[in-house]
Amino acid sequence: MRNFSYQNPTKIIFGKNTISELANEVPQNAKVLLTYGGGSIKKNGVYDAVKKALDGRAVFEFGGIEPNPRYETCIKTLDIIKKEGIDFLLAVGGGSVLDGTKFIALAAKYQGADPWDFMCGKANSPSEAIALASVLTLPATGSESNANFVISRDSTQEKFGGWSPLIYPKFSILDPETTYTLPEKQTANGIVDTFVHTMEQYLTHPEYAPLQERWAESILTTLIELGREGIEEPKNYDVRSALMWSATMALNGLISRGVPEDWTTHGIGHELTAFYGLDHGQTLAVVMPGLWRNQFEKKKAKLAQYGHRVWGLLSKKPGQEGHDEVAVLAIEKTEEFFEFLGVPTKLSAYGVNAAEAAEKISKRFEARGLTSEKGLGENGCIGPKEIKEILESR
Repeated sequence: MRNFSYQNPTKIIFGKNTISELANEVPQNAKVLLTYGGGSIKKNGVYDAVKKALDGRAVFEFGGIEPNPRYETCIKTLDIIKKEGIDFLLAVGGGSVLDGTKFIALAAKYQGADPWDFMCGKANSPSEAIALASVLTLPATGSESNANFVISRDSTQEKFGGWSPLIYPKFSILDPETTYTLPEKQTANGIVDTFVHTMEQYLTHPEYAPLQERWAESILTTLIELGREGIEEPKNYDVRSALMWSATMALNGLISRGVPEDWTTHGIGHELTAFYGLDHGQTLAVVMPGLWRNQFEKKKAKLAQYGHRVWGLLSKKPGQEGHDEVAVLAIEKTEEFFEFLGVPTKLSAYGVNAAEAAEKISKRFEARGLTSEKGLGENGCIGPKEIKEILESR
């Protein structure tokens, strides 16, 4: 197992009726900007509960943060923040609202002309950020307990991720009952997102880290066992709790300690969203199986382990040939699981031409200087050629 360090300063407040804890966690004298998405929190009671808990504080609001949050939308908050002297951000929603709010927290302190510059690598990330916290209503991204975020810009058709230790939420409230009214599509996308987050930190090449591997496998097994039940029984508190906690644990930095990571699926998936507007979870379901097949020789040992431990697959053949057989079946079982959740794994299902997408996206990575010798993945060997092959196969 490799050397590593681990620190996560986010306080998690989990369980029923925990939104009331905002009264104890948000400073009494804070000037709060409440951020949210399309307004569903005003229909399911979450908004009213948040406002009640924040009674007595100066609270301002900004709604309309989209799935795959847009730079053009988030940047509008800066005038409010400056005018009102906002010093605390409270994101109420799913990962997109949290991601947008994290960007806002940094952008408000950026001294340059255009905050997009620190997203695309033209400038350093700000050295300050506004304090933020969250009330989670859609488990998927793990943003409630990490310092990651992703932002899209319509004008350039780009989508970039960022990270800063300054934007760990001070606390996050996770009440599974807030997820009861989620549409099936959002629940399914969230399960796929959690699944692939886990895989990006697990399905690489063998590394002696038995505890991290078992943690990852337990998350995967939980999602497989409860995923469909979570969609069909939206008000099953126990199931919703398990899915919500799985999403947090998949990307709070714990299972990645001391092991290699991939993140190619996310890198390619971001471009599918930027060009074609696919949901984040949909892009992951499309790309990951294609990536595994493209990198089969390098990943087959871990694929076979995954197939055996998570899916219970046993080879019918002896030796290395049987090892390969389990690895192939593991990919097929994963595709079947995504389809079972209602998330298609082929670009054609979303009206996207695979050859066109492969050409566009591979050229974009080529323009950024990516090569097969200095590329994506745990081995750094996935360049424009491999990306084109992956997408052409989908």
